[in-house]
Amino acid sequence: MTTPAHPSDHTPAQTRQPLGVAAIGYAFMGKAHSNAWRNVASFFDVPAFEQKVLVGRDATQVAEAAAKYGWAESATDWRSVIERDDIHIIDICAPGWMHAEIAIAALEAGKHVLVEKPLANTLGEAELMVAAAASARANGVQSMIGFNYRRVPALALARELIAEGRLGTVRHVRAAYLQDWLSDAESPMTWRLRKETAGSGALGDIASHAIDQVLFLLGDAVSEVSGRLHTFVDRRPGPDGGLEDVTVDDAAWATLTLASGAIASVEVSRVATGQKNSLKLEIYGDKGTILFDLEALNELGFLDATVPVREQGFRRILVNEPEHPYLEAWWPQGHIIGWEHTFTHQIRDFLTAIAAGEPPSPSFEDGLNVQHILAAVEESAAAKSSLIQLNATTIEGA
Repeated sequence: MTTPAHPSDHTPAQTRQPLGVAAIGYAFMGKAHSNAWRNVASFFDVPAFEQKVLVGRDATQVAEAAAKYGWAESATDWRSVIERDDIHIIDICAPGWMHAEIAIAALEAGKHVLVEKPLANTLGEAELMVAAAASARANGVQSMIGFNYRRVPALALARELIAEGRLGTVRHVRAAYLQDWLSDAESPMTWRLRKETAGSGALGDIASHAIDQVLFLLGDAVSEVSGRLHTFVDRRPGPDGGLEDVTVDDAAWATLTLASGAIASVEVSRVATGQKNSLKLEIYGDKGTILFDLEALNELGFLDATVPVREQGFRRILVNEPEHPYLEAWWPQGHIIGWEHTFTHQIRDFLTAIAAGEPPSPSFEDGLNVQHILAAVEESAAAKSSLIQLNATTIEGA
């Protein structure tokens, strides 16, 4: 079985075997990740790799997807794919209930692993994944969780500005991730609405992104949590024509006390009529403010409160300059990029970390940290929004 190069392996890059990649899952996330694998080498200097196998349960559909998305072949048994000597990277785009089993098996087989967020459906599974990642890392096998919004150039720039002290002391953060794909009470049941397959609803699906951004942008940690969950439509049409119980939340609210003393409010919903995919972030410091909305992801709002009051006001930064994070690889100034580019940036960072023999970020430990916060929101909601104490762990940098 092929073992990935250890950090001490100084074999010239051009003589190494191309990294064989297998992706597991071909639906929404599988499509997004496949697009990134297909395009990343056209824009970034990355180690040689090959799109070897796309894995899915339906043989006909996964074969069609593999041909469409640029994979050399397809398969239905992820276990046999993991055992192959020509596979070095496993990209897990399957639902959360499958993450732990696949990731642990892949890491134990010496494969680098990228897994979609949230890390797992339960804390217990997430902890097992972190232990497997730590053991594999000692042998030069890398792992990363896919919080792709860290790779939005405007948010990467926001983090730089905050780290440079342009906002001064951050006091207050507002994060709202709002969608409306479940606003219609007749929208049918899916695996995302069953706790046994999804783990949670809007909480794990989109609050995980919002919370990761709060921690990532500020380089901070959470010490206290108060939360509330609510399901507005508790029964939906099932595949047999009858109604099925919805066993996850439609919306969630949380107040987070950060180790720095800042307070963050987080609101997420999948029934916010008219909001398609709006992640709004507002970061307020004593010297400035940053505003961002994912539906305008090339723009960053910035107010510098250190200039005279008569000159103050929000400026619109169009984040399309070569000096901005990731943008040197793309188009001339003013030619905007899109949501899909964040996955290309993610694959770029993952591949370059593997080549350097360095742990990529965000790590499984970062994913577990977010998972602890999500679990605290659930615990608080079950106890009438009681305050839950956490051991604050600072999020890793990019």
